[in-house]
Amino acid sequence: MPRHLTPVPAPADPRALLPHLRAALDGSAPLAVLPAGPPAAVDAALAALRPGEPLEDGADLVVVTSGSTGGGRGVLLAAGAVRASGEATLRRLGGPGAWLLALPVSAVAGLQVLCRSLLAGTDPTVLAPGEPLAAAVARMPAGRRYTALVPTQLRRHLDAEPAALRAFDAVLVGGAATDPGLLARARGEDVAVVTTYGMTETAGGCVYDGVPLDGVGVRVTEGVELAGPTLALGYRLDPGGTAAAFADGWFRTRDAGSLEDGRLTVHGRLDDVVVTGGVNVAPQAVEGVLREHPDVADAVVFGRPDDEWGQRVVAAVVAAPGAEPALAELRPWVAGRLGAPAAPRELHRIAAVPTLHTGKPDRRAVAAAVAR
Repeated sequence: MPRHLTPVPAPADPRALLPHLRAALDGSAPLAVLPAGPPAAVDAALAALRPGEPLEDGADLVVVTSGSTGGGRGVLLAAGAVRASGEATLRRLGGPGAWLLALPVSAVAGLQVLCRSLLAGTDPTVLAPGEPLAAAVARMPAGRRYTALVPTQLRRHLDAEPAALRAFDAVLVGGAATDPGLLARARGEDVAVVTTYGMTETAGGCVYDGVPLDGVGVRVTEGVELAGPTLALGYRLDPGGTAAAFADGWFRTRDAGSLEDGRLTVHGRLDDVVVTGGVNVAPQAVEGVLREHPDVADAVVFGRPDDEWGQRVVAAVVAAPGAEPALAELRPWVAGRLGAPAAPRELHRIAAVPTLHTGKPDRRAVAAAVAR
């Protein structure tokens, strides 16, 4: 008898998902969590999930990707992959503990906080919208404490409540590249920050501080490729896309990276690289340098066609309070740190960096908003 997917709207209290997740991890009730947000986002998720169609064999959890480089897709995860990820994470971090949920549960990182809580036998604590981090920490049980954040959240909490961050035995940071300056600042504040690399197709983070979790394989060919027990089965009702991304037990990430002494360094999306004057520029590196400028609170960098250079580097920045970022100042700032080709040739001011439901910066939305 064919199995069918049950889409569940993201509840106001994410802990209401725990029975659904427990059933999914037991293999008895396949689950997908719809994003909280505008009807268009829910409709897009349902279009990717197609709950009326029979579910692929072996899938227990289907998570819709953010669609940062195009339309989102449903990623098919077996309960065993989710369990393998959670168990390997707990071993790497030093054992079971209590988790603080600060991420959306429609994305794999948020779901994994709940799954790790189930595996550890602990009750998750939920950071309420607008709640101070210290107040949420005070509600957590004693013992080992963990949380997972995106870089923007880490930056915000470092600004407001660094002492609250020090209460965690590990602060996992992923979902987007974390600027080296932000990491140095966090570690300088004695925050036990751990960078994570992974994606929905690997059941979340599978490389911590550059070192793969137990059982995870990493190699670099044209881009970073990953293998191991946390891999997804493929994409929902997309055999062509599955065959293109998954082959012989390896997943092709489309990220640029390098391996040295078993440690992985990720340089950014292959699709995002800006080729200007024949030189490859990684937008994430430029963004990190821009955020270190005192006039810049946040930044998004992308490429735009250019008759002379092939592509030009474009920066959209959020000004620091009371500041007026100027291209004449930012160009030499970037050039002195990354070289002249990386220096933006076009600058836009934006009020804030929009994010996808995963918390990642929405580069496509920024590029469209500042289109000329």
